[in-house]
Amino acid sequence: MDILTQLFSTSGDSESTIMMSLLAMAVAAVLSLIITKLYQITFTGERYSQAFVHTIVMMSVIISVVMNVVSGNAGVAFGLFAVFSLIRFRSAVTNAKDIAYIFFGLCVGMTSGLYQFDLAIVLTLFSSLLFYLLYKFEYGKGKDTQVLKVTVPENLNHENLLDDIFTQYTVSHKLRQVETTNLGTMILYTFAIRSKNATKEKELLDRIREKNANLKVSLTYMDNEN
Repeated sequence: MDILTQLFSTSGDSESTIMMSLLAMAVAAVLSLIITKLYQITFTGERYSQAFVHTIVMMSVIISVVMNVVSGNAGVAFGLFAVFSLIRFRSAVTNAKDIAYIFFGLCVGMTSGLYQFDLAIVLTLFSSLLFYLLYKFEYGKGKDTQVLKVTVPENLNHENLLDDIFTQYTVSHKLRQVETTNLGTMILYTFAIRSKNATKEKELLDRIREKNANLKVSLTYMDNEN
């Protein structure tokens, strides 16, 4: 009751605290909107979620309030962390970039909650620019790992049949599985490969078909979030 009375008292200090808290929430909300707008611009995955965008905004605002509560009070901080440790997300975040955006929003909320508004603004602008430049210039771009299945007649089967093709078209390749098929008259090879950026899938498949007597060849992408 003492805490509630102190919170809603009309003293100048209390009003100042409430106004600063409202300002912190407003700054966190505005900066998180910038973050989520950047997220929408740079999104390259397959499963876009509006709920995830809303979550970033709400987390930034809530964390700004939490930082006000725990600031200078170690007991309250440990209590809140114990409560938060019981929270579990209903769906796992599988995209590494999404995790970065979550921490981005959390850091903005934390700095706003500590009334470090200038730092929060600088963090948002600098990090947003960095994220956008990484997206714009496709820094670190490479082909995802693919599963290549090649059927080879038993009479053409030898260990180095596709080595020259792999050297020309792939960055890396690894044999994953070998099995017989069609009553033992054919061999099915399964490779995990990463193609070079300039590689065209059809050209790769055509070259392999020249080696395996034009039998079945399949190339599929592994489950990998962009």
